[in-house]
Amino acid sequence: MPIVINIKPEVQKELSRQAAAHGVDVVSYAASLFEEAYVSAGPKKLSLGQLDKTLQELTQFSHKIPALPDEAFSRESLYGNHHGGCP
Repeated sequence: MPIVINIKPEVQKELSRQAAAHGVDVVSYAASLFEEAYVSAGPKKLSLGQLDKTLQELTQFSHKIPALPDEAFSRESLYGNHHGGCP
């Protein structure tokens, strides 16, 4: 799929230099950079330490979250007037 982007002349010059260093044309090299960025931006697995750190950061201000009354979790509050079943 063709994509047209405008880049600064100095970026284009460096991109051309790197493409030549890799022995490919600048369009193929730019496409490979985009593809690599797409793959690296995909889902990542967190290590147990990273997960623990993330959870600690989330709980840091949890004391400021107001408690909900038990009624907030009643069947009526969750489903309202919807009584289940098909219409």
